[in-house]
Amino acid sequence: MTLSIQNLAVARGGVPVLGNVSFAIAPGQALILRGPNGAGKTTLLRTIAGLQKPLSGVIEGADETIAYAGHADGLKAMLSVAENLQFWAQVFGHSDIEAALAAYQLGPLIDRLAGTLSAGQKRRLGLARLMVTGRRVWVLDEPTVSLDADAVAMFAAAVTAHLGAGGMALIATHIDLGLNAQTFDITPYRATADTRSGASDEAFL
Repeated sequence: MTLSIQNLAVARGGVPVLGNVSFAIAPGQALILRGPNGAGKTTLLRTIAGLQKPLSGVIEGADETIAYAGHADGLKAMLSVAENLQFWAQVFGHSDIEAALAAYQLGPLIDRLAGTLSAGQKRRLGLARLMVTGRRVWVLDEPTVSLDADAVAMFAAAVTAHLGAGGMALIATHIDLGLNAQTFDITPYRATADTRSGASDEAFL
């Protein structure tokens, strides 16, 4: 099933930031989300992932199919690398973590506590969680933060394999991942000054 976004309007802290956003992603496809800092990429991704409600519009094909990875790595510091992946696999009704360990070269770190990992290692482990969810739509917000060039290549390979298996990916990033993907620039969809007037921009958590 295609992920379809139709005339979506979203807000941050009660303030409209994007409106009339429409696009679709079919199985086997990735879409790269572009736009300047603060333009609303995170808000859009969180809305599509079901973490907040849209102001208006329709999201189709997302129910129980999305795995979201935001700025936080989503790790339990006092669990090992293997235990973190096993935890997330069990949450989604799965048990196999071997492919995720291999994809991000986490085997040598398998018994290390997550809290003792470097920032890049934590990010690799956080991204490896996607592979144990079984979810067909990956919604990713700046996934390559803290990654070196080798780890970025690991991530790109994991996404490519996911697409090859019929998965989909929506990725907000400022870098070239080397993926065969279309680009969607949110800049033309930013809310106008008139739309924003009269609202207070609260802290976004």
